[in-house]
Amino acid sequence: MIERELGNILFRRRKMKLKNVLIVVKDIERSKKFYRDLFGLEVVLDSGENVILTEGLVLQEEGLWKETIHRELYSKHNKTELYFTERDMEYFLEKLQSYEDVIEYVTPLTRNSWGRQVVRFYDLDGNLIEVAGEG
Repeated sequence: MIERELGNILFRRRKMKLKNVLIVVKDIERSKKFYRDLFGLEVVLDSGENVILTEGLVLQEEGLWKETIHRELYSKHNKTELYFTERDMEYFLEKLQSYEDVIEYVTPLTRNSWGRQVVRFYDLDGNLIEVAGEG
């Protein structure tokens, strides 16, 4: 009896695990290329309108997402951000600036108060991204 109650207490205190972060995109093929070319993310599972990339990022086609939530979507809402770190910021900025699609910057490359270089920009669908230098 005591063992069962202790098991119930431990079960209730167990933490959930965050498995993925989903972002909505208009063109899944274009977005897969964007995240592969700039961040090195690879496809783990591709089921058409839903694609799981390495690092737990999920891309979902805008039409499917609208059907799911029955609400309007707002690009560039600036309430969430994907955060990446990069060892070689100079190399990353060169890739970003020479990318085939126009990248809209939110903040230029800056150095924050503790000395880390950061740049913020939107992906091709208006999802906010921050890339910070490691170290």
